[in-house]
Amino acid sequence: MAIDTKYIFVTGGVTSSLGKGIIAASLAKLLQAQGYRTTIQKLDPYINVDPGTLNPYEHGECYVTDDGAETDLDLGHYERFLNVPTSQANNVTTGRIYQSVIEKERRGEFLGKTVQVIPHITDEIKDRIQILGNSGDYDIVITEIGGTVGDIESLPYVEAVRQLKWDLGADNALVIHLTLIPFLAAAGELKTKPTQHSVKTLMESGVQADILVCRTEHELPDEIRHKLARFCNVRQEAIIQSIDASTIYDVPNLMLEQGLDKVVLKSLALKSDVPNLNHWNQFLTRLKNPKSTITIGLIGKYVELQDSYKSILEAFIHAGAENEVKVKVESIHSESLDPKTVSNSLSHLDAVLVAPGFGERGIEGKIEAIRYVRENNIPFLGICLGMQMAVIEYSRNVLGLTDANSVEMNPDTKNPVINLMEAQKAVTEKGGTMRLGAWSCDLKPDTLATSIYNSASILERHRHRFEYNNDYKDQLEAAGMQSTGFNPETNLVEIVEIPTHPWFVGVQYHPEYKSTVANPHPLFVAFIAAALKYSKTK
Repeated sequence: MAIDTKYIFVTGGVTSSLGKGIIAASLAKLLQAQGYRTTIQKLDPYINVDPGTLNPYEHGECYVTDDGAETDLDLGHYERFLNVPTSQANNVTTGRIYQSVIEKERRGEFLGKTVQVIPHITDEIKDRIQILGNSGDYDIVITEIGGTVGDIESLPYVEAVRQLKWDLGADNALVIHLTLIPFLAAAGELKTKPTQHSVKTLMESGVQADILVCRTEHELPDEIRHKLARFCNVRQEAIIQSIDASTIYDVPNLMLEQGLDKVVLKSLALKSDVPNLNHWNQFLTRLKNPKSTITIGLIGKYVELQDSYKSILEAFIHAGAENEVKVKVESIHSESLDPKTVSNSLSHLDAVLVAPGFGERGIEGKIEAIRYVRENNIPFLGICLGMQMAVIEYSRNVLGLTDANSVEMNPDTKNPVINLMEAQKAVTEKGGTMRLGAWSCDLKPDTLATSIYNSASILERHRHRFEYNNDYKDQLEAAGMQSTGFNPETNLVEIVEIPTHPWFVGVQYHPEYKSTVANPHPLFVAFIAAALKYSKTK
């Protein structure tokens, strides 16, 4: 039976490492597991139009959707938990809101009125929040409000939530507020004051929290829940404990134990049932009971911030569980690698992944790492820039083109084995102008790629400007580096392999974006299996 779309808003006070995105994704999983068509969107308060131009040190990885949206990394969590693709509509920034309103003003759509934060900016936010609900595809839309309540940049979003709660009615919208309950070791007690002040700050904007999710390192006793209920105007059963978890994938079950889904559905006047988490829990069992352990080197230049490679790290978890193996990831900064250090850094590893990235810094270290694993038959996976570096390494050290390079790194190279895409040569603006989103790739028969995917054609997500230069394809193939995947529209090379190597694959696209708990990515599953096989032969 069709229901009116219900809206859940997730706001946050000061929180620690397990934040709003995981709580939103965990709640969505519980609702989805009861048959409700659920999606999540993220509203980000920064003025960038999207995170595409942000350094990974600033905001973690940039996650790309099928429709080519460059989005916040939380959308990766949403897809990994729900196994449902997100889109441009699932991530909205202040920059995009203001850009849209200003464009409307320039077109004269406001009939000469003074354009203001209220109602014009807040109306735009409300419209963006309801796009997914109005599509008819979802019963429940969860909206995560980025930032912290009380921040000046979040105020328009909180005001839009206040208006929508009033517009939609009590049974159709609710607010979950995520707060921190710190433990003071010196006093040996949990403190509720930060939560009280956070709720009060939210109320000053006219928004009453319906449910509190309290981040804590210790169990919340009944007296703490009672105190919070009294001072925060929240029912005691709606005080939800979110205790530290060994893995983010435990959180749906922890929220189920706390009854978060029941409280939410009761507040929205919806039927509550027992969620079907059988497949999810089978994954958790495999994850927590590995039969083997392997160590994979992740070579990149943003390794100091793990969120820079979040989707890759999660894809390792999914593929590890599928292979019943624990994957230990050893992060290695590519700037630390040279001919003198590479053996000591890589010889003990069971496999090596060379990560995506942009710019010249650290690329010689990536090339040196690829040379080492190629010559020593260590399983290798290169993603995007990692694949391009593999082509450069092979061109230099096998073809003998010692100055081979990418025009991204050296515009004047005489052997541009990686070149700027033809469509990119006239591009001057950086934001949203790369090759983005899902593109088709046809696979050569009787290749490692075909055996991995068990398909003749695949669809994978891209984010890059530079490509394999087909002018060098015949030389590279004659020397042993085979091109095994091609875009059918442009004939650009998407996948390279070395058949004489035990497992050597480079891909121009980002397979990590499509790996989920329900569907671990086949490329990562095969990579982990190859690493496991190699570990037993050392």
